[in-house]
Amino acid sequence: MENRKNFFHLHLISDSTGETLISAGRAAAAQFQGSYALEHVYPLIRNRKQLGSVLEAVDKEPGIVLYTIVDQELASVIDLRCREMGVPCVNVLEPVIDVFQAYLGAPSRRRVGAQHALNADYFARIEALNFAMDHDDGQMPETYDEADIILIGISRTSKTPTSIYLANRGIKTANIPIVPGVELPDALYRAERPLIVGLIATTDRISQVRENRELGSSQGFDRHTYTDRASINEELKYARALCARNSWPIIDVTRRSIEETAAAILALRPRLR
Repeated sequence: MENRKNFFHLHLISDSTGETLISAGRAAAAQFQGSYALEHVYPLIRNRKQLGSVLEAVDKEPGIVLYTIVDQELASVIDLRCREMGVPCVNVLEPVIDVFQAYLGAPSRRRVGAQHALNADYFARIEALNFAMDHDDGQMPETYDEADIILIGISRTSKTPTSIYLANRGIKTANIPIVPGVELPDALYRAERPLIVGLIATTDRISQVRENRELGSSQGFDRHTYTDRASINEELKYARALCARNSWPIIDVTRRSIEETAAAILALRPRLR
């Protein structure tokens, strides 16, 4: 029997950036194997004219409608028009807001884009992002002790993307490559504040990732050694021994997404502090 892909339209309507909807839509769609969402994202929808154009697009390509609109009048228009068109729609935030209101005993402020307010948390995230970029790939060792977390690992163990993800959570993260025969910076051993975590993966996984990346422009680069499984296995043994010698925890990222790796790292913090 032919394994036919099932494509469907997923309309995401937001009065802000749409990031919440995109995450929710993708998380739900991932639970349905063989079904693939064609995403239509409509951000910053804040009046009837804008909404009218969006609903016309939905009518032309019917599918599931998810929305985050705090203006209850506009939300009612979406509900009504979707019923008329016979397409399912869900106000993603409303059930969550209802629970918060019931528990807190206070009404929601219904403020558009409240999660993006320029408050202290926002500026902490910007500072953390700047820190992660400044301390990528072993840079600026003199300020390692200002980090919350330092990630170490051999090449292609997702150190940089994990650092950026953590920075988006407001966590100052540095990352340092482990290269056999090359000493780690003395500043790393002197750092008392940060949690230091080693990232590893299977030999096959690292070899595969290295083979699929654009590599080798630097002088003296040996592509064969870089992707050779025996050489990678020795790198991993060296990294494991280094972490064991310094009592640094290790996380295997082979089957983890960046989000899962970050969650595992954060779970170590209260246990080790």
